Amino acid sequence: MELKASGLTKQYGSKTAVDNMSFEIGKGVTGLLGANGAGKTTLMRMMCGILTPTSGEIEYDGYRVESEEYRNVLGYLPQDFGYYPEFTGMDFLKYFCALKGIDKKAANTRCEELLELVGLKDMGKVKVKKYSGGMKQRLGIAQAIINRPEVLILDEPTAGLDPKERVRFRSLIEELGKVSIVVLSTHIVSDIEHIADRIIMMKSGHIIWQGSWKEEQGSLEEFYLKEFE
Repeated sequence: MELKASGLTKQYGSKTAVDNMSFEIGKGVTGLLGANGAGKTTLMRMMCGILTPTSGEIEYDGYRVESEEYRNVLGYLPQDFGYYPEFTGMDFLKYFCALKGIDKKAANTRCEELLELVGLKDMGKVKVKKYSGGMKQRLGIAQAIINRPEVLILDEPTAGLDPKERVRFRSLIEELGKVSIVVLSTHIVSDIEHIADRIIMMKSGHIIWQGSWKEEQGSLEEFYLKEFE
C-alpha cells in the first residue's frame, strides 16, 4: 500500500503551482501542511487523477492514478464539497451508492453503517440544508468512504468547523488512517499535529520539509510559523 510521486510538476502558463515534488506515502495519516496558495489543492487534484501533471508521475501500487483500478480504491472529499439541500442525509448517501454501482439492499446497509460511523445516525432522515457545517463535512466524509477506499484524499476538511467539531473530525480521521492511506491538507497545525504519522510541508509549490514530526524536537507550530514568516 504505497502512493508514490516522482518529479511531479504542474504549470499554468508561466506559473508553477507544483514544482518537481517527489514523495512516498504509506498507510496512516499524512498531513499536507501549507499556507493558502502553497499548491496543496493542485497536488491533491493530481493525486486523484483530476488534473494531469505537466511532468512527472504519480501511481499507487503500480497503477497510474488515471486508471480505473485506482479510481475503484479512491475516496475524495474536495475543498468545495457540493450537496443537494433537499436530499436527506440517507438519500444523499444512497445516491452516491448508486453512482458507484452498489445494489439497493447493500446500499441501505452501508448507508446506515456510515451514518453511525460519522455520528449522524439520528440525522439520516433530516434534509441536508438543515445540517450544521460540521455535519455537512461529516456527511462528506461518509460519501468519500462508501467504497471502503484504500486511498482517502481530504482537501481542507476542517475549514469552517468549530473547535468541538474539529476534535470529532480528527478522531474520525485518525481511525480511518488505521486501515487506509489518508492524505489531509490543511493550513492549521493543530489539525494534524497529534494524528499525522507523516507530514509534508509545502511552500510555493515546493516541499520544504517532510517526515514524522514525532521524531523531531520542539513545537511543530513554531517551526511552521518560522518557515512562513
